[in-house]
Amino acid sequence: MHVQTIFRTISFMRYAIILSLLAAFTSCSEKAAKEVARQVEAAVSEAQEKSRQQSSVADGCLLPASADETLLRRVAYTANYNAETRQPDWVAWELTKEETRGEHNRQGINFQEDYAVSGRRATASDYSRSGYDRGHMCPSADCKWSADAQQQSFLLTNICPQDRELNAGAWNDLEQLCRKWARRYGCLHIVCGPVFYDDKATGRKTIGRNKIAVPDAFFKVVYRPGNNPQAIGFIYANHSQYQSLSDARRTVDEIERITGFDFYHQLPDNIENKVEATFDEGEWR
Repeated sequence: MHVQTIFRTISFMRYAIILSLLAAFTSCSEKAAKEVARQVEAAVSEAQEKSRQQSSVADGCLLPASADETLLRRVAYTANYNAETRQPDWVAWELTKEETRGEHNRQGINFQEDYAVSGRRATASDYSRSGYDRGHMCPSADCKWSADAQQQSFLLTNICPQDRELNAGAWNDLEQLCRKWARRYGCLHIVCGPVFYDDKATGRKTIGRNKIAVPDAFFKVVYRPGNNPQAIGFIYANHSQYQSLSDARRTVDEIERITGFDFYHQLPDNIENKVEATFDEGEWR
């Protein structure tokens, strides 16, 4: 739901309160008026909660509850941009079986500065001779189904400084696995982003004139809806040493503790608690 729609919904409900109170005061007792006010206020609270939940779902994708920075909604993904680190806190997208294929490849597309964010921001030159790759969060290969989606995947607000061996190796392998799982199961909800173990900007390694913060690691959480919902998380250190898939696996609860983000809060509590607490390795091969 767009922000304007949310405000219209809430404003309408508050307008209803005023009309109801006027009616109550003119035709009912004071006690009845208070009861009307209580009922309408309850309806407003319910409308606000529904609006909040709907705004945390972008094009069918489940977004983390933490969205304190600039929310950038794109054709294929939604990014929560952090102006301090000059990169996304997280990027979320839905990947369907159909979206794992397409004719729109990355050929001829350059990395692009994102003018949708104000202030100092990443430029392509910040990464030049830095020793780090421009690492996609939402992969280019997940966006081949749309020319616009493919183009937007190269916006630098979808990019983090990533070790070259990690980018071309284990991280790429995980991206390919996600596409395999999407083809097998039909649909996935994916969120990934950088991890900074020191939550203070001072002392962080940076690259480029615009001081792009270099992450300590990267996380990814994957949710599979359906009759038997499942979820799993991964953490990869941002270095060139070999990291196996089995060593990278984590529960979603562990990823939440590391990142501070609240995933899958839109789900019923019994499902959320179950899929976040454990994972079945047999479902993720």
